[in-house]
Amino acid sequence: MKISDLKTYVVANPPPHHGGAYFVFLKLTTDDQIEGFGEVYGVPFHPHKVTQLIEDVVERYVLGCEPFKIERLWRIIYSSGYSQHPDLTLAGVLSGIEMACWDIIGKSLNQPIYNLLGGQVHEKLRSYTYLYPESDEMTESTREEHVLGVADVFGDADLGPKRALEYLKQGFTALKFDPVMPMSAFDPRQLCLEALHNAELVVKNIREAVGGRCDLMIGTHGQMTTSSAIRLAKRLERFDPLWLEEPVAPENREEMARVARSTSIPVASGERLSTKYEFAELLQKQAAAIIQPALGRVGGILEAKKIAGMAEAHYAQLAPHLYCGPIEAAANIQIGTCSPNFLIQESIETFGGFHTEIVKEPIQWEDGYIIPPTKPGLGIELNETVAAENPYTGPIFIEMEDRHL
Repeated sequence: MKISDLKTYVVANPPPHHGGAYFVFLKLTTDDQIEGFGEVYGVPFHPHKVTQLIEDVVERYVLGCEPFKIERLWRIIYSSGYSQHPDLTLAGVLSGIEMACWDIIGKSLNQPIYNLLGGQVHEKLRSYTYLYPESDEMTESTREEHVLGVADVFGDADLGPKRALEYLKQGFTALKFDPVMPMSAFDPRQLCLEALHNAELVVKNIREAVGGRCDLMIGTHGQMTTSSAIRLAKRLERFDPLWLEEPVAPENREEMARVARSTSIPVASGERLSTKYEFAELLQKQAAAIIQPALGRVGGILEAKKIAGMAEAHYAQLAPHLYCGPIEAAANIQIGTCSPNFLIQESIETFGGFHTEIVKEPIQWEDGYIIPPTKPGLGIELNETVAAENPYTGPIFIEMEDRHL
């Protein structure tokens, strides 16, 4: 069995854009007509340029290859152009390709991928969501800012608790939000006293609203200097968050480790890292107690399994990151299901709306938990008709603020 064909899709994710303004999907087909799907996340180029990169890599290295030879294919693509260095662009393309190969392998063996990577450990996976505003709560002046769909509710000490209670009623037992948004190309910054006070008030009010029924994750995006992150953490410790995410930018693991040593709040990181090599440094420096690989960027499914194993040896826990479409979500679910140190899985609310429409059968979510699929491969199929009917024609997502904040 050999890979014989590639098809790519850049799919517009309609308003309110939860999970991003678009999704980049790919499909590999073998010479005996087995299809495998993958998703590429967070490549910092226009998505139609990304599909050209996928086509280039597949043409040079994948067509005519056996999908079972994951390790060999991974090394060849990772070494492309005399690189052999973690790179978010190449790693993103590689992730989508590798994901599709695993989907083919699972289907050819009639097994879910988790059964091929150690077997099922967890019968269900606890999940959390961002706090998203209701669509009618988003003003026209900030709608463009809301390709993330989050900023107003994050910093609003009244709206945040209201939305948290609504998610609690849906069955969620964990919620994430960033009380120091927005993020800028000129970060890290020292938060002003007003920003620190508002962040503390937001967390305080949400904690008082949900009580002990719900874990809170502080989902910051590397906006702070080390000293500012420590100042914020000191203010928030009394509210017992489950984690403080990317308190500083992930490029400097030493400084993230300084934050981790300075607070009782577990530090989480990983969505902007790729390959086992960057995660090894994160763990060795004790910069994070919770790792958050994004499987459409980290290097794929087997790479994530290796990273989960390294984390297990450091008593660190696994919380796969998700801010894209349901194909990466399906890959995250496969890894979470077979990893003993799995903690929690990010979901896009309950995977409703367009996240249901773009696949033939939706991800199963019940009372705060994801139910792992039993179907072979990823356990999910792209609805190619819907994908073709929703082409993306807009700008790149996400661009940071181009000003000092």
